Amino acid sequence: MEPSEIMGRVKLTAGRVRDFACAEGKAQSFLWDTEAPGLAVRVTAKGAKAYVFQGKLADKTIRITIGDVKTWAIESGGADRTGAREAARSLQALIDQKIDPRQARAEEIAAAQAKREEAAAAMAAAEQAANRQAITLGEAWPIYIDERRAKWSQLTLLDHQKVIQHERVKGEGDKARKLTAGVLASLAPLPLTAITPERIAEWLNEETPKRATQAALAFRLLRAFINWCEGKPEYKGLAAHDACARKVSREHLPKANAKKDALQREQLRLWFAAVRSIPNVTIAAYLQAVLITGARRNEMSGLRWEDVDFQWNSLTIRDKVEGERTIPLTPYLSSLLRDLQRRNQMPPTVRRLKTLKEQGKEWAPSPWVFSSTTSATGRLEEPRIAHQKATGAVGLPPVSLHGLRRSFGT
Repeated sequence: MEPSEIMGRVKLTAGRVRDFACAEGKAQSFLWDTEAPGLAVRVTAKGAKAYVFQGKLADKTIRITIGDVKTWAIESGGADRTGAREAARSLQALIDQKIDPRQARAEEIAAAQAKREEAAAAMAAAEQAANRQAITLGEAWPIYIDERRAKWSQLTLLDHQKVIQHERVKGEGDKARKLTAGVLASLAPLPLTAITPERIAEWLNEETPKRATQAALAFRLLRAFINWCEGKPEYKGLAAHDACARKVSREHLPKANAKKDALQREQLRLWFAAVRSIPNVTIAAYLQAVLITGARRNEMSGLRWEDVDFQWNSLTIRDKVEGERTIPLTPYLSSLLRDLQRRNQMPPTVRRLKTLKEQGKEWAPSPWVFSSTTSATGRLEEPRIAHQKATGAVGLPPVSLHGLRRSFGT
């Protein structure tokens, strides 16, 4: 400190601190306290006034700003308010112990910051945990669908969407109709933590008497969903892993009877006539192909043109059991497939070409034998409705697509 900076040594009081001003022509002036060695009030030419401490450490003078006089009192004001004199004495005590107060203050600030950050992290973790605990089935289900939809058929996707939909009105005016809520809709508002075996049992007891088949389907879909949750850190452990255990289904779902639906020999002529009358030639050919070959529904819908050998009259089917198998292509089925091939290679209408162009796509023949322009996969996904309408119109009893496979077996 330059000698010109020294303005004297007095016992600092609130009045003296208030009235102290910078000496004319000086950048700063100091008024030193007689009670606490090293304590002073520093005032600058611009009027900034603060308490400072000055001491010697290892033969070097160090100066530390304690704080603005507007916020610091000279003496302590109780346990919650430290005075400038007490602060100066603490700084001198550190020097006496050969500790640099500046380093001590930096460490103190760092420790305080670390403590604040730790508290903030704990608060954020607690908030995150609370938010995680509050995640509902209705919030997680759409995320599950979006992640898995590429692996599902159109029918499976539709099942997952419908099963959790709320009661709603479709259409307007005279065409408006009320659609029943999906079987899982009542569970949608529940947090995943509430999905327990007891709650699922209660839910099944409510839904099974009204719609047993749909309840059984929803139960299977929910079980797959819970398994998916266990593989996701954000959902893991929320829903009880045994919420959809087989014990729950055995006790609260009616035992499914083995299906035995099949066409009788006497019904074949009427069935073929009904199916041939279906306007959609792809669906008509598909249904006949399932009956004639005995293939599973997805095995046949997954047939590509590269799997059809017209030269040697054979079909290569991707079998879920054997991997793949090659079967004969009968003359009648061959004629149906040749007609589909001819249609597949025909350029689409101008309107269809325009639509493709607007979507940034180019037309090309479909690789699927039973193709569809409306499904996401590009192949036939839902032939059941047309089949039920056609057979019902001629008075045939209901027969499923797997029933056609059983019919082939007879």
